[in-house]
Amino acid sequence: MSETRAMDPRTFWRRVIFDHDTRAGRAFDVALIVAILGSVITMLLDSMPGLPPLAHRVLYVFEWLFTLLFTAEYVTRLWCAADRLRYAKSFYGVIDLLAVLPTWIALVLPESRFLGVIRIIRVLRIFRILKLTQYVAEASMLTQALVAARYKIVVFMFTIVTAVSVVGSLMYLIEGPEHGFTSIPTAMYWAIVTMTTVGYGDISPGTPFGRLLASALMILGYGIIAVPTGIVTMELQRAGRVPRAVTCPRCGRDGHDLDAVFCKACGTALPVKGVL
Repeated sequence: MSETRAMDPRTFWRRVIFDHDTRAGRAFDVALIVAILGSVITMLLDSMPGLPPLAHRVLYVFEWLFTLLFTAEYVTRLWCAADRLRYAKSFYGVIDLLAVLPTWIALVLPESRFLGVIRIIRVLRIFRILKLTQYVAEASMLTQALVAARYKIVVFMFTIVTAVSVVGSLMYLIEGPEHGFTSIPTAMYWAIVTMTTVGYGDISPGTPFGRLLASALMILGYGIIAVPTGIVTMELQRAGRVPRAVTCPRCGRDGHDLDAVFCKACGTALPVKGVL
């Protein structure tokens, strides 16, 4: 208690706002979660056109209360942060700013009220409070896998575009405008819908040859869906390899793959121990 009293105001508020392991910090997080959820619910209800005018006025008042509250919180975070510029440029610093900025802009420029939809990102702030940032490593691994597979994905997408163009052109020639295939782009749209197994049903072939081609495209679609999944899964497996906790007994090199048997530097056989 005496330590808390001896703190200067900036240090005290920094521990309350940024430190989630203290009693005051946990209480602040709970209050902030309630405020965030209340703000999101207010915005969702305000978008409903069937509410009476009085309800919209009440929601408008609540929206401004939440905006003032989050503005005060952002200013306080900026004031008590150890590195203010770093916080302001950080991901969550930008999220905190965007949580209040649209409402203030709409006050000055009424024609920009559509920016209010951006307020929905307030729900992202719960990720910080609930400490879900531990999954950033998993997200980084997924990004790494997608980057590694980018060339394969580009080739795959080029193949899909080629197949859609060919099938769309054939369907335009076979079916024609009398069956809804008024142009090649329209036929390509039908091919995409059919290949992805969505099947809106707004356009459908009416001739035997057209139905035969559609059936082949449907079967092809099932096989094509599995291709990008397999590509990304393979890269995820590669990205998820954990280095072996073993050091080469000869050259001292570490960081070997799970399936490594010999040292990547000198070729010495690695010990069996340490395989994860």
